[in-house]
Amino acid sequence: MSPLHAPHYLQRLHNLPLNDAAWEEIDACQLMEIPLLGNITAGVPIEAIADCGTVSVPSRMVRRNTYALRVRGHSMINCNIHDGDIIIIERSESAENGETAVVMINQQEVTLKKLYIEKTGVRLQPANDSMAPIYLKNADIEVLGMVMGVVRGNAAVTH
Repeated sequence: MSPLHAPHYLQRLHNLPLNDAAWEEIDACQLMEIPLLGNITAGVPIEAIADCGTVSVPSRMVRRNTYALRVRGHSMINCNIHDGDIIIIERSESAENGETAVVMINQQEVTLKKLYIEKTGVRLQPANDSMAPIYLKNADIEVLGMVMGVVRGNAAVTH
């Protein structure tokens, strides 16, 4: 694989809001495979459909409950997450206010957004100024995980 198309691995820096400065590029050493569970929309929520495969990532990006999703859409570009990226997710059932999370809506659709807890419910906020937030009741959402890393470029994906 040519260096131009080789994957780049970005690991989230701890205790920083998710933006362009919140990432550290890491070397592609000691790769291990994690489940690639399908697509996640960075835009309008889509139906949750499992599409099993695996992706190779540096072992330091992997924790006990780690999986990957391929991003479709442009709603998270201000967090340096772009259409076609593969995001590394740590499975979690809760999120801090303002965290970037994989969220299931009404047990049917999934989306990637910043999660804000407000008096009237939950706001799922895109990281793209041209897109509107989604407002829901707390009972309508389930947090599935938190973004911990990004793979950009031609990652080694197997099905």
